[in-house]
Amino acid sequence: MTSGKEDYLKAIYLISENHDVVTNKELSEMLHVSPPSVSEMITKLQKQGYVDYTAYKGSKMTRKGRREAGKLLRYHALWEVFLVDNLHFSWSEAHEIAEGLEHQTNDVLSERLDDFLGHPDHCPHGDPIPRKDGVRVGITNETLADLEVGDSTHIRRIVEDYSLMDYLQSKNISIDMAVTVKNKEPYEGPILLETEKGDISLSYKAAQQIYVDENK
Repeated sequence: MTSGKEDYLKAIYLISENHDVVTNKELSEMLHVSPPSVSEMITKLQKQGYVDYTAYKGSKMTRKGRREAGKLLRYHALWEVFLVDNLHFSWSEAHEIAEGLEHQTNDVLSERLDDFLGHPDHCPHGDPIPRKDGVRVGITNETLADLEVGDSTHIRRIVEDYSLMDYLQSKNISIDMAVTVKNKEPYEGPILLETEKGDISLSYKAAQQIYVDENK
């Protein structure tokens, strides 16, 4: 399978965690490709049994497609853990390098890597690592921006965005960090967090992309 097809499968997998049927428009926006290119690739993926496509609705992953996409995400996440924990790359640097390494990885290498790393359950920025069957468990959907002043929680995962990851690392944000919302400015203003590292102020836009415990 080409890296292009693999990128489409990953995108469909990630979007379908929010809703089963993924539209061509969503794929076009996520992958920054033209609608005709999406249509052409979806046709290929359907012929190979990775998706079921319904005209004017979108694509739904088959079991085969979900297993393959989950495998790629697993490879990617394991490399991120290795690069951050052992070679001390930043989250964004590790993400970029892992984008290439995932396409050169097979099951044997991933198993060796998993053993070497001690079987991690999430990547450096908190996304659960898919199991060998391609399933991810433990996805949280409540964001830091959803909380009110006085609410306490833990930071669990962060959206994979290069500038966001760099911004949050510069603010000393880390996964599993305990935080309490100390203040929220009105009209989507900054959010002030109380943490063991001291008070940290974050933009509202960043807080919308930080996921926390489902139960406050």
